[in-house]
Amino acid sequence: MVKMGPKTMLDITLVEMLSQLMQDKFQSMSDQIIGRIDDLSSHIDDLEQNTADLMTQAGVEELEGENKMPATQRVDS
Repeated sequence: MVKMGPKTMLDITLVEMLSQLMQDKFQSMSDQIIGRIDDLSSHIDDLEQNTADLMTQAGVEELEGENKMPATQRVDS
């Protein structure tokens, strides 16, 4: 078994402390990023709802794969 002197023990303790500080900082930053993504997602949902409401008020129908045009301007064949 290898004997460790006081300097080696101090070095190991410092490395462990720095590792824990880095892990805590990383977790804090990750939590902040996730919080911001959740906020952004909520804003996007609100924007999509507002856009859909405005399209409904303007008489625009949402058609997949086709151009959107007010219902009053469409020509039905």
